[in-house]
Amino acid sequence: MARTRVRIPSLFALSAALLLTAGCGNDASTGAGKDGHDGKQPHDGKPVVVVTTTWEGAFAKAAGAEDVKVIVPQSVHHAPDYDPKPSDLAAVAKADFVLYAPFEPYAAKIKEAAGSKAELVEVNLDNDPEKVGAEIAKLGKLFGTEDAAAQWRTGFDAEYAKLNKELQAAWPGGKSPSVVTQVFTAWSAKLAGATVVGAYGPEPVTPAQLAGLSAKKPAFVLDNAHMSTGTVLPDAGAKQVKIVNYPGEDLDLLPVYRNAAAELKKAMGAS
Repeated sequence: MARTRVRIPSLFALSAALLLTAGCGNDASTGAGKDGHDGKQPHDGKPVVVVTTTWEGAFAKAAGAEDVKVIVPQSVHHAPDYDPKPSDLAAVAKADFVLYAPFEPYAAKIKEAAGSKAELVEVNLDNDPEKVGAEIAKLGKLFGTEDAAAQWRTGFDAEYAKLNKELQAAWPGGKSPSVVTQVFTAWSAKLAGATVVGAYGPEPVTPAQLAGLSAKKPAFVLDNAHMSTGTVLPDAGAKQVKIVNYPGEDLDLLPVYRNAAAELKKAMGAS
């Protein structure tokens, strides 16, 4: 995803607001208190995890984290555009881990402004099954929840195999469909067992790219719902399928795959 200029002054203003709020009380949540945790409440050995979006949140939950706070509301279409609030900084200040993606440049500034001692963890946000498995295992080891992460992976592998089988059974004419995919939705082509003949993005398609991709005569274009630029190949006769990468507020990653499979089956059935 594209990088977005961050409005740094607002973060310092929010940091000042947080410090003023902290000076108004003596409870354990605002400083080093009776629990000896520098302001963090005891959490029975379970990690307190703050994540920038529901995508990182779903990875954390899959890895076994139970106390997960999401900063960017799901209603924000493009996460790097979000301006953190004082409540976001307060949550970060109590966290053990803060999960972020490289294309979210404000994550380190959030931690700095809040004065948090949390460990910043960069997450590779990609719904490709191998990459998901690697990230979940990494987070499970980091959180001390390896068993929960392994259990989730077993269920995920079974569900992925089921969806892949159903999509292959829906191939038009029994043949793997040719697709052009946005770079961040290539995982859905893999889920469908489709043949990728071209890719585009994250920048808008140029006239030269348009000509080249159209010449491949794809049956489908797999578009990124979060970075859509409209109809990608308007004159190619390809059906455009909208793919959603971000999980919902329940932080469940599996519906992302189920929803993508449903959209792909619908498109293939109409072809």
